[in-house]
Amino acid sequence: MDSLIFILLLLQLPAVAIWLSRLASGPTRKPPLTPKTLLGDRLGAVGVMVPTLNEVHRLTPCLTGLTRQAHEVRSIVVVDSRSQDGTQELVQSFAERDPRVRLLEDDPLPTNWVGRPWALHNGYRYFCAEDCAEDLDSEAMESSQEKPRLAPVEWILGIDADTQPQPGLVASLLAEAETEGYDLVSLSPRFILKYPGELLLQPALLMTLLYRFGPTGSPSPSPERVMANGQCLLVRRSVLQAIDGYDCARRSFCDDVTLAREVARRGYRVAFWDGCQLLKVRMYDGAAETWREWGRSLDLKDASSWGQTWSDVWLLWMLQGLPLPLLLGSAFVSLPATPVTAVLLGVNGLLLLIRVALGWAIASSYDRTQAQGAWLFWLSPLADPLAALRISLSALHRPTHWRGRVYSQNWSE
Repeated sequence: MDSLIFILLLLQLPAVAIWLSRLASGPTRKPPLTPKTLLGDRLGAVGVMVPTLNEVHRLTPCLTGLTRQAHEVRSIVVVDSRSQDGTQELVQSFAERDPRVRLLEDDPLPTNWVGRPWALHNGYRYFCAEDCAEDLDSEAMESSQEKPRLAPVEWILGIDADTQPQPGLVASLLAEAETEGYDLVSLSPRFILKYPGELLLQPALLMTLLYRFGPTGSPSPSPERVMANGQCLLVRRSVLQAIDGYDCARRSFCDDVTLAREVARRGYRVAFWDGCQLLKVRMYDGAAETWREWGRSLDLKDASSWGQTWSDVWLLWMLQGLPLPLLLGSAFVSLPATPVTAVLLGVNGLLLLIRVALGWAIASSYDRTQAQGAWLFWLSPLADPLAALRISLSALHRPTHWRGRVYSQNWSE
C-alpha cells in the first residue's frame, strides 16, 4: 500500500505543478469584453457567416441578435446544408426585414470533409467571390464618376446557430482585435442552463478546458496550446486567404481549434477572450445530450498530437478525476498513517478546495435564470470524475456520426 501511495503521489505532483503555473496567469488575464459602439470608419468591415443544418428551432435568437448589430456588419450569410426543417424559410423571412441577411446553400459535402468546416469554407468562398464582383462594380462606377461601393470585408466572423449575440458584440470584438493587433480572436460565451443533469455535468466538462489551457484571456505559450471557440470566431479575411480558407480543418471535429492553431503556427496573433457579456449560448438539452454531443469533441484530439492528447488525459485524471474519489475512499479504507499518506491526502484536499473556488470563478459564465434547481450548479464537482472519463472515452474513438451525417473512420489524405 505504501508503494502504491508513493507512485500515485509521484504521478500527481507534476500535474499539480503544471496546473498551478497555469492558474498563476489568472489575475493578469484580459477582463471580459464589454459592448461597444464603433465610429463610421469601420462600416461594412465584417462579414458574418452562420453554418446551419436543421436548426430552425434555435436560429431565431441568433439571427435576431445579429440583425441588431450595427453597420460594421456588412452582410449576414446563413450557409445552410440543405436543411429539411424550415430553416431556409426562416432565413428568407429575416432577409425581407434586413437586406444584410442572405441565404447560401453550400455545395454537396465532399467525402474528405466534415460538415461544419465545409459550410464555413463555402461561406469564406462566398465573401471572396462577392468582393471580387464588387471590386469590378467599383471600377465601373469610378470610370463613370459615380461613388464607389464599400471596400471588401476585412474580417470574417463565424457564428453558430445556437448562439444569442448581444448588442455591441461585433463592435467590441472588432475594436479589441484591431486595437491590440490580433489576426484571429474567439470568445467564450455565457452558457444557458435549464435542467438538473446539465447543471451538474456541463460545468464539470467546461472545467476540463480550464485545467488544460488555463483561464480564458490568458496568453497561449505556444501554437500547440492555443484554445479557440468556433461559436464566435473572428479572423482577418487575408489570413484565411493565406491558409486556403478552412482546408486545414477539413477533417476536424474541432475545426475551431485546428484552424486557430494553424493560424498561430503561421506566425499570426491569436487570442481567446471572455465574452460572457456579449454572447449567450444554449448548446444542449439535458445531461445525456451534453455527454453525447459536446463530450465527443471536447478532447480536441483532431487538433493535437497523440502525446498531447494523452498528456491532457493524464492531467485531468490527476487534477479533476481523482481528488474526490480518493478523499471519499479514504473515509472507508484504512490507509497507512505515514507522512506520504498525509501529503497525498493534503494535496487532494487542496485540489478539491481549488475546484470549489473555481466554481465561483466560472459562475459568471452561466445564465441559470431559467434553470430547474439552479443550486445544483454548486454540486458540479461531484461530476468531475465523469468529465475526466468522458474526455478519456472520446480520446479513444473518432466520431462516426455528427448531426445526422455518417463519416468514415478511414479517410484518405
